[in-house]
Parts: sequence; structure tokens; C-alpha cells
Amino acid sequence: MTDIAVVLWDIGGVMLTNGWDQGSRKEAARVFQFDSAEFEARHVHLSDELDCGRLSLDMYLDQVLFGEPRHFTKEAFKSFMYAQSQPCSDVLQVVKEVAQAERYLVAALNNESLELNRYRIERFQLGGYCDLFLSSCYLGVRKPDEKMYRLALQLTQRAPDECLLIDDREKNLEPAQRMGMRTIHY
Repeated sequence: MTDIAVVLWDIGGVMLTNGWDQGSRKEAARVFQFDSAEFEARHVHLSDELDCGRLSLDMYLDQVLFGEPRHFTKEAFKSFMYAQSQPCSDVLQVVKEVAQAERYLVAALNNESLELNRYRIERFQLGGYCDLFLSSCYLGVRKPDEKMYRLALQLTQRAPDECLLIDDREKNLEPAQRMGMRTIHY
């Protein structure tokens, strides 16, 4: 068996809490008192565009929420969005130890919008752990699309069996497994 050369970590649900998942969106509707079902319906139509970097956070918010007057500001809403991110300290400690061992290329492979991704990388100092960020907002494709995994292999210049992917969603692990990557469901 080939040695592992690359460890690919999911950010949301593994290193950190999920950034803008359904639970966070429901909580936003409760806190800011707007119609959750209407917001969710609009979100579903734009989530790929947001996560793949084709729609800015401001443009997304204008279309899903601020197309009508609100009793709160876009800045207050974005602050709420960012505050949903919390560290998974036990996992971050493991990521730190793996990075400090200097035996592997340590990279993030995640689905996330550009602004949220930047915030989380800076806020939780993920650049101190990861050598590379293979985020959907940079690659223009989301997991579980096989293209994302092929891009990860191309950018790291490694064979599938040299890569280990750690993700909290089984559906994101399945394409990696089919391609020959090693996986851990966290």
C-alpha cells in the first residue's frame, strides 16, 4: 500500500462548525424574524452560485433577503452569519499536530462561499495548519462533484491512493472512494 502524502480536511463539520447550514439559516430566521421557508427556497436556488464563487455574499443576500426593506442591516446579518462559526478544538489540535509533523501536504477540501471562507481562514488561523485551500469558491465546483476531487489530485500532483480525505458527510466521501482515495468519515 502506498504511503499517504496528502491529508485533505473538510472545514465545516470537521475543523469548524458548519458555516451556513440549514440550522444556521433557521436560527437566522428566528433571530431576525423573517419567513424561513421563503428564505430557504431562495437559498436553494443560489447556494451553488454562492459556494462556487460566481455570486458574492452581498449579491446573494440582496436576492435571498434584502429584496425588500428589513428592520436590520445587511452588516448586522453578515455579523450573525460569521458568528455561527466555532472551532472544533479537538480536531484543530490534531490538524496542528499533523501539520507540525511535516510528513504530509495538509490541505482543506471544502464547500464554502468566498467571504465566509476568507473569514474562517483568518479568524481561526487555518493558514497556520493548511498548506493549500481547495475550496469550492476557488475551484468553481462543489463536493460531491467528481471534478472537485480530480482538481485536488491535479493541484497536489498526487495519485488517489496517496490522498486521505476526512469529511463529515458520507456523500462527499463516496466519489473520493470510487477514485481510489482513502477516506475517514468523521
